Amino acid sequence: MLKSSHYAAIHLLFKNGHSKRAIARLTNHDRNTVDKVLRTEAPVLVQRRIRKHKLDAFRKPLEQQLRAGCVTCDQLLSFLKSLGFDGSKRMLQRFVREFRERQIKGNRTAGVPCGSSLLTASHHWMLRLMQGGISRKDLQADLGGILSIKDSDLIIETMRTGQFGLRKRALSVAAHLKGIASRPISQFLMVNRESIREYIRRFRDGGLEELFDFNRKEVKKADDLIYKEAVFKSLHSPPRLHGFNRTTWRMQDLQSVLAAQGLGIAVCNIRKIIRNAGYRFRKAKKALTSNDPNYGQKLQAITDILQNLKVDEKFFSVDEFGPFTIKIQGGRSLVKIGEIKTIPQFQISKGSLTVMAALELSENQVTHLYSKRKNTKEMLKLLDVLLEKYAGQSCIYFSWDAASWHASKKLSERVDEINSVEYRAAHLTPIVRLAPLPSSAQFLNVIESVFSGMSRAIIHNSDYQSAEECMLAIDRYFDERNENFRSRPKRAGKKIWGKEIVDPSFDEANNCKDPRW
Repeated sequence: MLKSSHYAAIHLLFKNGHSKRAIARLTNHDRNTVDKVLRTEAPVLVQRRIRKHKLDAFRKPLEQQLRAGCVTCDQLLSFLKSLGFDGSKRMLQRFVREFRERQIKGNRTAGVPCGSSLLTASHHWMLRLMQGGISRKDLQADLGGILSIKDSDLIIETMRTGQFGLRKRALSVAAHLKGIASRPISQFLMVNRESIREYIRRFRDGGLEELFDFNRKEVKKADDLIYKEAVFKSLHSPPRLHGFNRTTWRMQDLQSVLAAQGLGIAVCNIRKIIRNAGYRFRKAKKALTSNDPNYGQKLQAITDILQNLKVDEKFFSVDEFGPFTIKIQGGRSLVKIGEIKTIPQFQISKGSLTVMAALELSENQVTHLYSKRKNTKEMLKLLDVLLEKYAGQSCIYFSWDAASWHASKKLSERVDEINSVEYRAAHLTPIVRLAPLPSSAQFLNVIESVFSGMSRAIIHNSDYQSAEECMLAIDRYFDERNENFRSRPKRAGKKIWGKEIVDPSFDEANNCKDPRW
């Protein structure tokens, strides 16, 4: 639909002698439309009344303030209100934006560098450096000789050919050395001021080499052994020992404990360390935390024994595995794509086994036997076997968890009898000393790791036909393991017992107990 202005333009062109064809070409209208317009009278144009703007009375002092360098709308608004202005801040912001656009447009028309009158001197200097308008000699003069010739050349070359990330860093450092504050630098580069400060800090620490290094830390904190050990050392002790009035750990509490040790780490990385170890924090009360009030003293006592263990002394980690039923066991196995291996829910038992074993930590040797049940009588059998096997030693230490049959009166009486002068003279046996673990601290019992490796190797995915067949497999496993560590004292590589979940050594950060067994 044509507006009244279009009608007036067509009539004016025709009055000035233009043909209808020419008018159609000039106005981009169809000739029939032009002919129709000329057959009608031109409408009378009503002059629109221009509304008076509230800022018209303050335009002159406002423009003077803008040219003087007052660039924040809050300052301008307070200045105008002192002169009687009662308009809104939004109105003032629109006026300032239009004023700046007119200035930039006028500078471009006059051949002045874009924004030279609007930008501050510091912004203008950074713009010249970014566009290659500053030579090495000028740069050294502007920076007062702070940078060496080599570094000045590197900054100039980076601004000319470097990638965008390097140019930002080089410009930030050069502007800082010139004395420009971080705020105008961040405004010019449109980068957070924290990033500008980080660039400056890296330059101060290691120069341009450190500033231009994009390489991240090779080992992430969630995979760093130092952080892993620190996390589990804290988890294994009750929170109240660290000043928290709680019975279970919280992530923020763990973070504060590690920060006090000088190990800054995010909560997400602490959670990742725990998850990668196979645990979930909801199970921390059962699997990860000891509630023994004397946890620290007992742990220190065992650590002192191991640190001062003599050549003719042996330290045993003792525990039981089982009882477990001889039947088809589940586990990971190789199957064809699309096939699903199934195990019967109800099976006829082929027998059951309980393995009692002692792991000697200094030589990494396992002594085991089979029992029908878990009680003090069976523990005494294992003790007699060890006394006979290690008769040439001066002392042997027994370390076990807080099971009732491990701390019975009958066992204490037997130990007192063995340690008597008459018994030792008659049987030539070593002294027996007990080093009990803190209660609910199965994760410190090193032999649990050996049991986990054995179960993964020969119990998981098994289908033994009798208890005797399973016993032969267990005997062979321990014989091969002992022989390997006799010939090679170091931990074996990818041997079958390499499936033990942690290194078989006493460490507060270890998680020896497999929660599935």
